[in-house]
Order: sequence, then C-alpha cells, then structure tokens
Amino acid sequence: MENPDLSDTADKLVLIVDDEQGIRDFLEIIIRKEGFKVELSGDGADALNKIRTLSPDIVILDLMLPKYNGLEILRELQADERAGIPIIIMTGRQMDSSTADMIRQESNVREFIQKPVKKELLLSFIHRLLKTRPKAKNPVS
Repeated sequence: MENPDLSDTADKLVLIVDDEQGIRDFLEIIIRKEGFKVELSGDGADALNKIRTLSPDIVILDLMLPKYNGLEILRELQADERAGIPIIIMTGRQMDSSTADMIRQESNVREFIQKPVKKELLLSFIHRLLKTRPKAKNPVS
C-alpha cells in the first residue's frame, strides 16, 4: 500500500549546480528518470539567481564553482528567505573529516556526497529529503 504522506516526484524541482557539463548531464538523466523536474546551473552566480527566482525544492551543489563557490552560496542562502531549501553538497575533492564535518554543520546542508556520485545513494537522499516515493521499477520480462 502506498504511503499517502509521500509526495509525487513530478511536483518537485531539483536544481543541479556543477561546473562540469558531463556531471550535470549525468545527474539530470538519473533525476529526470525518477520523475523530478530538473534545472541546471554551471556557476555560482547563475545558481544563486535560479535559486532565488525558481525556489527549487532541493539543490545539489558542487563546492568548487566559478563566480561564487559552494560555501559562499550556502552562506548567501542562509541570509535570506531561502535558508530552508535543503542542500546536498557534492565534491570531488578529498577532504579531511574535520572539513567535511564543518560543511555538514551549515544549517541548510542535509547531506554530503563524494564524487564520483553513486546514483542509488543520491536518489535515496533526494527521496528522503523531499519525502517522495521512488519510481516503481519495471519488471523484467
């Protein structure tokens, strides 16, 4: 029986922010396959603009970006009415545990994921944070 408390993915907008086109494309494909609406951004200034104009339900945010890095974006958002938008941080940089813990302490950061991104892990984070149900898998015939 389906949980009536879970939302439909089609009602949710995911903003993917990464300066690498290939990563944006990969994430867009897997997130759209789950039924979510997707917007893309390749730099920090554009990401802040899209967050403020589109109010996405969740942001997947790379830390290393041109024109504002991920931490600057987090701090900007905490200072305005979008402070409640959940953020999943992703990074390809190896970080010591104290740096990763410091980023996790930011009020709008809900998860932290290392690149290369594991599809199942990312989707489970998105579904849990947005209270949506995963798309039913088609049975193999």
